[in-house]
Amino acid sequence: MKRLARLVALLALLLLASAAFAADAPELHVAAKDRRNPEQTYLTYPEWFLVFSPEEYAALLKTGRSSDFPWFRHVGQFWSGYGKVIDATSKYPYNGEYHTMIVVIGASTTVEYGLKGIYETLFGRLAELTAPPNATAEDRLAAREARDYVDFIRVRPWYEFDFASRLKELWTTTPMGGPHLLRKWERRYLLTTEWGVKAAYGWVLGKATRSTFAVPLETTVAVVQGLPADADRARRLRVLRSEGGTSLVELPRYHAFTGEALALAARGVRFVEIAGNRDNILVSSVMPSSTPDTPGVPVLIRQPILTRPGYERRVLQVPVARLSDVLSEGTRSGHVFEHVFDF
Repeated sequence: MKRLARLVALLALLLLASAAFAADAPELHVAAKDRRNPEQTYLTYPEWFLVFSPEEYAALLKTGRSSDFPWFRHVGQFWSGYGKVIDATSKYPYNGEYHTMIVVIGASTTVEYGLKGIYETLFGRLAELTAPPNATAEDRLAAREARDYVDFIRVRPWYEFDFASRLKELWTTTPMGGPHLLRKWERRYLLTTEWGVKAAYGWVLGKATRSTFAVPLETTVAVVQGLPADADRARRLRVLRSEGGTSLVELPRYHAFTGEALALAARGVRFVEIAGNRDNILVSSVMPSSTPDTPGVPVLIRQPILTRPGYERRVLQVPVARLSDVLSEGTRSGHVFEHVFDF
């Protein structure tokens, strides 16, 4: 009995010593100034849908007709996705500023897509009867502009895009004569109206945004484990502090964050905390509709890719601690990760 009592006492001392060591051991966290609210990852989805939608449109224009784009159904997908976001964020404090912004851009897109859908159905289809796809210089200019626009809004707000220069190119370097005159002048009228309105509206919206909202930060801070010693040499990553196998790093936000997260996951780096959050982060992936769901990862939004029959977009709610596993395992399985929605 005495021997057992000594053993128990020794174990108790070891546990106390271990607890004391753990209490003294440093644990890295994102500083308060670099933290963002957990609902941000959800609220950025409607914004990014308005990148995914023009991306579909630009891809369609490579070989197809603009009247084939499902304008009205994309409006439905935007508001349906936003409804899912509202449900998912109901447990968090209401972010009135962000919701206002989403409603504004959603209403603007609804008007734009509604008008374009009506126009393309009634007038665009008639003009298309006189020319094959991309037969006119105006069609080809519109296709280039659509691709340039998508590339731009991945990194900058849409209202900063230079529509005026595209309008100038339309009227100064694009031939006014040539084959398929009806289609040429129908497109010229449409593009002049669209780019002129967007140039003016974008200028006004840019002024209002800069005077109303704070300038967003371009970087985010995360806690990661297993960071290779050379990780900050070739990537857009800056190591702020390291303690043992844990590092505090600065990463780019928005579109660039997706590439950084995929690169880190491929090297076995694990995320612990992103912008002060250890709960869920949203990840979107485009895949065949028949692809099985990722075990243990809830799907928040599931929508068909309307211009690619048989494919769908899945927006996953991934715990931060599992982000690297989901990205690396999905990449090995052939998943195309569209975006990681940082906070």
